[in-house]
Amino acid sequence: MPDSPFLVVEDLQVSFTTPDGVVHAVDGVSFGLRRGQTLGVVGESGSGKSAMSLAILGLQTGRTSRVSGRILLDSEDLLAVPRARVRDLRGSAMAMIFQDPLSALHPYYTVGWQIAEAYRAKTSASRKQAWARAVEMLGRVGIPQPAERARDYPHQFSGGMRQRAMIAMALSCEPELLIADEPTTALDVTVQAQILELIASLQAELHTAVILITHDLGVVAEVADETLVMYSGQVMEQGTTDQVFAEPQHPYTWGLLSSVTGLNRPRRDRLAAIPGAPPSLIGLPSGCPFRPRCPYESQTGGLAETARPALREATPGHWVACHLTDPVRAQLYAEEVQPAL
Repeated sequence: MPDSPFLVVEDLQVSFTTPDGVVHAVDGVSFGLRRGQTLGVVGESGSGKSAMSLAILGLQTGRTSRVSGRILLDSEDLLAVPRARVRDLRGSAMAMIFQDPLSALHPYYTVGWQIAEAYRAKTSASRKQAWARAVEMLGRVGIPQPAERARDYPHQFSGGMRQRAMIAMALSCEPELLIADEPTTALDVTVQAQILELIASLQAELHTAVILITHDLGVVAEVADETLVMYSGQVMEQGTTDQVFAEPQHPYTWGLLSSVTGLNRPRRDRLAAIPGAPPSLIGLPSGCPFRPRCPYESQTGGLAETARPALREATPGHWVACHLTDPVRAQLYAEEVQPAL
């Protein structure tokens, strides 16, 4: 069916065994993504965003890692097929833009050679054809004089140009799923806007499904169709971007929105911070993982201490994992949270 999700993630669990104990990096994440749509994934560092994306790509395969659940890419379960099949799909059907292009690109090879080799690995192209494809892709992502710059090394590119080269490599085989992990980190705002515009234009051209992982809520508000809020490896809230930003349901989302400026809000002298720090993923607190930092824990009737909140539909298409009742959350948001945003 044309409206069915291209990517479906069901109850994804990712854990790692360490000398200190088992790290539960991703704990029961589920979502769907259609072709041409963008899913924004937000949350503090250590919330499981990158671990989730690497699991989708089949890169969580170490001896100490364990991945379970279902990852359906065009109805094919990536956790049930042989690893060789996932390797075939990686780079062709799905690709990733890594957070740091300088470390992702090999310093000893030219940028053009690396793009060409990535293309040859997934196609039957000759070296000449692959080089032509590398030059073509560098031109498509806006790098001037692509035939000459293809012979340069990564250190000869600026940060923004390295990111463009990473996008060229990721899209060289025209994947149907693109995961962008902090694609605008450490770039100035002008280059950030150019990179996001580039991804959006190529997405529209190729009808690619995009997962955008970022700390920047402004970026998500601007480009994402759906938003997933993660904390301690779990989903705290998910829905359309308009729903999550206009009518946020979870106290953690309230804290994230209060800790940033912009987003059409008046400038404040000081930004609000969420008290405390995210818990260790080895020893999560009992009950709600956000409980130690939640200012409204006392209003859950003790449930926050004993039970993990289930993800439930608060309004049509808008899901939240919180023990606070809908009327209480609505009152708190209207009286305390919204006036401070």
